[in-house]
Amino acid sequence: MDMLITGANRGIGLALARHAVAGGAQVIGTHRGATPAAEGIDWQALQVTDPASHHDLAARLAGRSIDLLVCNAGVLLDGAESLDNGYPAAMWAETLAVNVTGVFLTIQSLLPNIRAAKGKIAIISSQMGSDTKAPGGSYIYRASKAAALNIGRNLATDLRGDGIAVGIYHPGWVRTDMGGPRADISEDEAATGLLARFAALSLATTGCFENWDGRPHPF
Repeated sequence: MDMLITGANRGIGLALARHAVAGGAQVIGTHRGATPAAEGIDWQALQVTDPASHHDLAARLAGRSIDLLVCNAGVLLDGAESLDNGYPAAMWAETLAVNVTGVFLTIQSLLPNIRAAKGKIAIISSQMGSDTKAPGGSYIYRASKAAALNIGRNLATDLRGDGIAVGIYHPGWVRTDMGGPRADISEDEAATGLLARFAALSLATTGCFENWDGRPHPF
């Protein structure tokens, strides 16, 4: 299997890449900045907010089939913002550019590669994007993950005729730089569970929103 994972240089993305390589997959991992040291991964530079960077990546990967695209790259910038005087416009713009536009541009630019394999697309969203879970706070991140969920649901409709299944996933509350040390599960647990969900994804389940452990997640 040929797999591409965005934001694979750390956290859940790196755990996914390492586990997939250990399972025999050929993994392309995108990153920003210096090339990571992790071995067994075909590292490719990508700034998900930059259309020119997407164009360059697509050119480098022209003619290469992608069986699974994992849109994992994302940022959480507003965890400590105040409703009274926080959430500046620049923070909205940066978060939406990465977590929403970045997801769409990645999929759009690599569609020829995915179509060639009749592959799958996995979008890492979050339970924080669910309309049924609204404990308040983190308005920007929640809005961005709700938008990523919406993109995935609509892509599932538009790409069904191409034989491409699309799944949207909550990776769990994971002990990463983003999730913090008190989170519920490790990166390895999240990666193992998510890879099992990706393997189970099919046209019969396209458009699904699932937890890392396979439980359906309410929209």
